[in-house]
Amino acid sequence: MDVREQVELEAIEANRASSSLTDEAVAVALGAAGALVRERRTAVLAANAADYDAASGRLDEGTLDRLRLDERRIETLAAQVEATAAIEPLEREIGSRKLANGLEVSERRIPIGTVGANFEARPNVALDIAGQLLKSLNAAVLRTGGAALRTVTTLVDDVLRPALEQAGLPPGAVGLVRTPDHEGARALVSLPRRIPLVILRGSGETTAALARLAAENGVRALAHAEGGGVLYVHESADRDRLLAIAETSLDRIGVCNRLNLALVDVRAPEGTLEALLALFARLGLDVYGTPRAGSRADLLPLETRLGHEWANDADRTASVTVDLVDGLYEAVRLANEETSGLAAGIVAEDASAAQAFLEGYRGTAAAWNASTRFVDGFELTSAPETGINVGREPGPRGPVTYRDLWLRQYRIVGDGTQKR
Repeated sequence: MDVREQVELEAIEANRASSSLTDEAVAVALGAAGALVRERRTAVLAANAADYDAASGRLDEGTLDRLRLDERRIETLAAQVEATAAIEPLEREIGSRKLANGLEVSERRIPIGTVGANFEARPNVALDIAGQLLKSLNAAVLRTGGAALRTVTTLVDDVLRPALEQAGLPPGAVGLVRTPDHEGARALVSLPRRIPLVILRGSGETTAALARLAAENGVRALAHAEGGGVLYVHESADRDRLLAIAETSLDRIGVCNRLNLALVDVRAPEGTLEALLALFARLGLDVYGTPRAGSRADLLPLETRLGHEWANDADRTASVTVDLVDGLYEAVRLANEETSGLAAGIVAEDASAAQAFLEGYRGTAAAWNASTRFVDGFELTSAPETGINVGREPGPRGPVTYRDLWLRQYRIVGDGTQKR
């Protein structure tokens, strides 16, 4: 059996299982999954140790850290899936009305059916995404980075599927692409009748290429190919507030919503740029700058595009870019045109300037005197995200959770007397 056939069989089984999902049974299944994570921790840790050993020396330290599980992280996995079980189910009715002819019309949220998910080699993401898809009453076909395949296979076969069975649900509601070959990802985005929607996590050209392939095959993709937070320092910015927000934005440097690009207004008070650079130096960051920023400070020359995401650059993760801008509207233009569109914030005491920035920015999240690190599903919605969709077409954008994974359906009830 080739890879495409295997993925299609997983999707067929998932589709058949999807109609059996109910809010009550899914909550029971996810609660059982949390218990099984703890009960079967030895098997999960053994599979993860094998994955980690195979990847050591081949992957960078940041990727290896995200791959690795230990007792504390196992407990976190269990707690997260249990928290998802306890979240209120999606409200299905959007609204209803009675037409003049007597027809009763209601607008409903209904499940999609089966949703695919391609994600990085992070075992926790398997449970997060599966939990969100099941919570929305959708079945799942998962595909992880090859480095985590043993771990994720164990989580699917020894945790999620047995938990579904315990709740009286078909175990096939969670499928898995069981090959590390990239062909598995290509198959996942090539089956529009079986898997009409695919969540694509990860960064860089590989994810962007999968999104293009999905479009060619008529599969809708919610893609998180790039990230990187932008921070614009307005001329009215309070220096202490600026430094606090910048430091908060860099508490972790290997994540997509960290501070990636600082845009400092040329009219900012004297010493503002220098104070920001001193903070970056204290945090151990390499600072790259455009020629106009380099004219004011000793910075590494920027040889990539302005919005290059350092968190996705394994050799230069501990980096940040600085540019000088001539006013608010140039800052908005650069944030819109030169970056991924994930998130941008302004530090300003001038409320009218802040409002203009918030209105002008077109990314998934805009912030005023707040860190872009808060652009996260759990922080903003109290539900783990499946990813952050940075697409510019209508549909869910920003952190995507179970509340976004539905189709609209109209239900029409009459008595047989209505005519057009």
